[in-house]
Amino acid sequence: MGASVGNSGGLNNEPNVVPMIDIMLVLLVIFILVQQVRKAIDIQLPDPTPAVATANSASNQIVLEVFANGTYSVNREPVDSASLPKFLKDIYDPRPEKIIFVKGDPKAEFQSIIHAMDVARGAGVRVIGVPPG
Repeated sequence: MGASVGNSGGLNNEPNVVPMIDIMLVLLVIFILVQQVRKAIDIQLPDPTPAVATANSASNQIVLEVFANGTYSVNREPVDSASLPKFLKDIYDPRPEKIIFVKGDPKAEFQSIIHAMDVARGAGVRVIGVPPG
């Protein structure tokens, strides 16, 4: 609080709010900058009313499975981690649809699932889906 002595014959007490306003403006600028730095992942939510496919329809979907011991399989064909990039590149080069489904074992390490997604992106996959269950 500031006190001023004037000719009025008494003390006049006035709060000095300038430092508080300065601090509030700095905090406001910091909050604005933090809000703009956040990054997000683009996701596509599944259709709540999916169309039911016929039982005899031929599927050309590629499913990459990640197991708990760090091994992979593509459409139930075992693939080791060293040959996975070439294997996926050979599959996706001639395909017009660049969609893959990555299915992770619940006991698998998160790092190995992310590695599988990165390898798929490197092979030219544009859309990565994660099937439920």
